[in-house]
Amino acid sequence: MTGWQTLLYKETLRFWKVGFQTVAAPVLTALLYLLIFGHVLADHVKVYDNIGYAAFLVPGLVMMSVLQNAFANSSSSLVQSKIMGSLVFVLLTPLSHWSWFVAYVGSSIIRGLCVGLGVLLVTTWFTDLQFAAPLWILVFAVLGAGMLGTLGVIAGLWAEKFDQMAAFQNFVIMPMTFLSGVFYSIHSLPPFWQRVSHLNPFFYMIDGFRYGFFGISDVSPWLSLAIVGTAMLVVGSLAVHLLRIGYKIRS
Repeated sequence: MTGWQTLLYKETLRFWKVGFQTVAAPVLTALLYLLIFGHVLADHVKVYDNIGYAAFLVPGLVMMSVLQNAFANSSSSLVQSKIMGSLVFVLLTPLSHWSWFVAYVGSSIIRGLCVGLGVLLVTTWFTDLQFAAPLWILVFAVLGAGMLGTLGVIAGLWAEKFDQMAAFQNFVIMPMTFLSGVFYSIHSLPPFWQRVSHLNPFFYMIDGFRYGFFGISDVSPWLSLAIVGTAMLVVGSLAVHLLRIGYKIRS
């Protein structure tokens, strides 16, 4: 147990030492989204009855920040270690692939939740939020951060340079995040794009997370939980397999 705990501590300390960049900056970005979109669209968009657009927007921004920063944590750590050559020092340790997985994904969950909590605390100054089902909030936050941290491990193992990592984030993670209902309800979309949105697992993370605040969602939170849990199982199995065979890190 000491091995994975040490690696988890090292990965957590890595992002915390530059907390102004890894935690404070994403919080500021989310706040700017709220101020701009909330001000411009507040009088033009009505999503749910008795829920203002700014209040609707906050859970989406919180979850978006959780997902993006969880992915960035594990992916950037692996890519930096591979490029700088410091990954060899971790490879020399008698850590199992499970220890790697728990440490990298665990630190990603910690960073994602820290950023999400910061966004939530800052944005509550500008709108009144409800907490209809706090347990759903916690479940989807942890599952979402874990899934994106796992995707970050896969991307970090695959990428061999920073531009490959940036391409994965810009062409896969960012579009799936922004097209998942952060800024809108999918019921406002044409039928075709509603069906497309239902194919995006990120939509279920954000929709289930939002249900925890308002008790209202576009789909059942149990359906969202089943889909997110299945997706986490699939990507988790792939990540553990890649770590076990040493994909692109033992050659």
